[in-house]
Amino acid sequence: MTLMSLDPKLLDVLACPQDKGPLVFNEAEQLLINERLGIAYRIDDGIPVLLIDEAQTYPAR
Repeated sequence: MTLMSLDPKLLDVLACPQDKGPLVFNEAEQLLINERLGIAYRIDDGIPVLLIDEAQTYPAR
């Protein structure tokens, strides 16, 4: 897997589709994390997949 960085300006405008709060980028795992809800959204080829149905439990159990 090739690690990709996320533009800080993009991260500033992205929000969790569930609670509309900010997301934290985990570069090593290529995830956008909502620590409040304990969920994460994957990033595919540099594109955040912010679909509620695609969210995964974080940390993975």
